[in-house]
Amino acid sequence: MSLSTLREALRGSKQDFTEGPVARALVLLAVPMVLETLLESLFAVVDIFFVAHLGADAIATVGITESVESLVYAVSIGLGIAATATVARRTGEKDPAAASHAAGQAIVLGVLVAAPMAAAGIAFAPAILGLLGGSPEVQRGGAGFARVLLGGNVAVLLLFLINAVFRGAGDATIAMRSLWLASACNMVLGPLFIFGVGPFPRLGVMGAAVGTTMGRSIGVLYQLTQLARRDGRLQVRASDLVPDPAVLMKLLRLSGAGVLQLLIGTTSWVGLVRVLSVFGSTVIAGYTIALRVVIFAMLPAWGMSNAASTMVGQSLGAKKPDRAEQAVKLAGLYSMFVLGSIGAVFAFAAGPILQIFTRDPEILPWGIACLRLVAVGFPLYGWGMVLTAAINGAGDTWTPTLLNGFCFWLFEVPLAWALSRHTALQPRGVFLAVTAAFCALAGLSAWVFRGGRWKTQVV
Repeated sequence: MSLSTLREALRGSKQDFTEGPVARALVLLAVPMVLETLLESLFAVVDIFFVAHLGADAIATVGITESVESLVYAVSIGLGIAATATVARRTGEKDPAAASHAAGQAIVLGVLVAAPMAAAGIAFAPAILGLLGGSPEVQRGGAGFARVLLGGNVAVLLLFLINAVFRGAGDATIAMRSLWLASACNMVLGPLFIFGVGPFPRLGVMGAAVGTTMGRSIGVLYQLTQLARRDGRLQVRASDLVPDPAVLMKLLRLSGAGVLQLLIGTTSWVGLVRVLSVFGSTVIAGYTIALRVVIFAMLPAWGMSNAASTMVGQSLGAKKPDRAEQAVKLAGLYSMFVLGSIGAVFAFAAGPILQIFTRDPEILPWGIACLRLVAVGFPLYGWGMVLTAAINGAGDTWTPTLLNGFCFWLFEVPLAWALSRHTALQPRGVFLAVTAAFCALAGLSAWVFRGGRWKTQVV
């Protein structure tokens, strides 16, 4: 990767991604897409670092609440799959007006979906903590955190959905900047509210949720200013925000399977937390910290996956399926190599890495076990993530949904329960089940991709 290409990727490229060398196009898209989520995931790691100072119950509160919040992420990403596929296809067809209109309709749909979810989160926060196995102490101390975090779902959903719109149009740099802004605000505001620095009130664990919600809201405001500009790839006007039943139905058709796909995957994490809850807050705390590190480490694969999705959508719009396939194979190889290297580091240095976040002798061993067992499958995770994103980017959202349903609910959760309850592995059986499920998903996705039906998908 040349220095000039890197500078162009960071500055924002005006290249037509349906033309020119595939490797260069992937780099121009993937670099800002990796960096887009870098600070968000870095914030997640920093946030748990500060919350860890409040004790195991505070960490468990974050882990349980975010297992529910992951459902919101699933809806956001599911809607984003439809938005990316539609905007990318219209962009590849060289129809910027239709791409901008689809972007506006995606925002309308996002608001309609997020508002009732936020209201439900505020109303039922304590009950949710109890339902997922939170102790009475977690329910009492964590209700404020859960209400604020779940009540901020409109900002969460719009932040991720609008970034998916930008990625579909090839405006990956704007998506990067918006998430960087939101995450930087999170990282500054979180500890101020947690510990009551200066004029800020000391809110404890609830302060983490306040900082997060405020930061994400600032990011959404920035996104809206960029959509209103007249010199970007997308130029969303007021008329694009008037509900258009035809476009909304098309987005719903695509996003329905996309949301279900992500819900299947993320509710499986809720199921795993429920399986782990019988082992106590220290096990959940170790699992929560390890997963934060895992999510941070998987950023390169997320970036490559999103780049492959955009390339597939735009290439199919330009009637170039061979270019789409070439982009996916190249992105998959990159992801396998990078994540495989990271997994090797985790296997040998799990202890020192996790000691950055906690030295609690009851929490640390479980975090180490989780990180090592999950990292074993990193190379296949990278390959599978790219393949799934590519099939979604083509507009075929049902096939990955069915694969997720099989791998995560029919295979992963029962396996986790069986290994943790009926073998000497106990909680380690849950960690091992995570690895087994993601490896199975990668293998099945490769089989589907080779079949080639995704190339004929109509969006």
